[in-house]
Amino acid sequence: MAASVALGRCAQFRAGHCLRFVRNTRPRQDGDRNLDGFRRNGQGVFSVPEQELLIPGCRNSVVVHLHDLNKISVLCGAADSYKLNAVNDESEILVIGGGAIGLATALALAADGRKVRVLEARAIGSGASHGNCGTITPSHAPPLAAPGMVLQAMRWMLTPGAPLYIKPRLDPTLWRWLLRFAARCNRKDWRASALGRAAILNDSRARLADWVQRHGLQCEFVEDGVDYVFRDPQNFERNVRECEQLREFDIPSEAIDGRTYLASEPALKEGVTGVIRFPGDARLRPDRYVAELARVVRARGGVIEEDCKVEAVRSDAGGARVLTSRGERRGREVVIALGAWSPRLTRSLGFHLPVQPGKGYSITYSRPSLVPKRPLSLRDRSVCVTAWDSGFRLGSTMEFSGYDTSLNETRLGMLEQAAREYLHEPVGATVEERWYGWRPMSSDDMPAIGRVPGQRNVWLAAGHGMLGISMSAATGQLMADLITGREPAIDPAPYSPSRFA
Repeated sequence: MAASVALGRCAQFRAGHCLRFVRNTRPRQDGDRNLDGFRRNGQGVFSVPEQELLIPGCRNSVVVHLHDLNKISVLCGAADSYKLNAVNDESEILVIGGGAIGLATALALAADGRKVRVLEARAIGSGASHGNCGTITPSHAPPLAAPGMVLQAMRWMLTPGAPLYIKPRLDPTLWRWLLRFAARCNRKDWRASALGRAAILNDSRARLADWVQRHGLQCEFVEDGVDYVFRDPQNFERNVRECEQLREFDIPSEAIDGRTYLASEPALKEGVTGVIRFPGDARLRPDRYVAELARVVRARGGVIEEDCKVEAVRSDAGGARVLTSRGERRGREVVIALGAWSPRLTRSLGFHLPVQPGKGYSITYSRPSLVPKRPLSLRDRSVCVTAWDSGFRLGSTMEFSGYDTSLNETRLGMLEQAAREYLHEPVGATVEERWYGWRPMSSDDMPAIGRVPGQRNVWLAAGHGMLGISMSAATGQLMADLITGREPAIDPAPYSPSRFA
């Protein structure tokens, strides 16, 4: 039943709503008026400005009728000749998820001239994109599923303060995921995953630099590499040997003696055995990066709906229907980019995506007076340190505890403890945020990018693990290429979701 709300002499519409202006059949009469403040996007289509829009009344109060949250009528006085209908253009491509992957996909599609609508359950960039350390790391091409990892993981589970924690519980889905992961811990599968990860990471690294320049992304992007720091001599030598394999994937590195490195990096304490520098890596401020992606999407005509939780997707020959907390949306194609939440939506489509939420933590501080010149990976402790002009962050750890929403104080304490071992100024004067996020960990440590098996109009971009920011630009472009039928820049086969069907 329609609800009527009297709003005095004005009606309010939230920013970002898109409305179609329809003229009734009766002739224009004295007292009729135009509704100012709309920005025209097309024939008879208007969108609300960035601020809330106030529509002045005519002679009496304005009455707003809401019809199933999809149709809005504005009546000035007893009768009026105007009606506003909320538009959901069925030629649009709907992107479900407003994190780095979803917005990068929306940007690539919008840049190609496609109509795009992003549906985000909360606020843009509030998920795993928000609080990570913002390193862009082709150096992370080797997958976690590696020979010897099963034994290493078992040792970590018995070691307090280890980087990996699995919360004991009866969870058949988790244990099936762990078995699939363990089956990949061999040399053949490691190499296959490393090749696929390197291809998308290298493409994304180059494409991201291009996007920053072309779209003017203000996200503190710096291209000066990442340093892997070691105090354990054996760990350093082992990683130096592994760098030989990375050269095959076009990932250069430089080994630096610890004493030589300390002479040029005053932020570090004594005791560093060696450092491996990856000059092709980079860094940015991830929350600002995501906000900038959203800005460009809107500037290119895309629509972003926040507080719009998707409950189900239905596909048919003519397109797809998306059922949301704010009504139904229809589109020609749908892209699911929900990160760790993606399996819950793909399950309703009959596709079981083997992705588990891998909980990571970070603490953000005001910037200390003495910070490392480059981002650091404290390899013996598996902790990342990143400094920007606007702040300072410690992050890492991997916790499999389901969709647990609590902050584990032990895990947060590990970050500061590791920083105190390595840095003269391990924390800033002010704690700005203590954070966790769920990384979408696939069982083969590779993203799933492509058409959902058995679905004509539904696509998937999920399972990027710890590398969502690093892989975002390449993923967005690959999704746009696949949807539009253009020749992709990289081979999409290694990332096809059909490998899990």
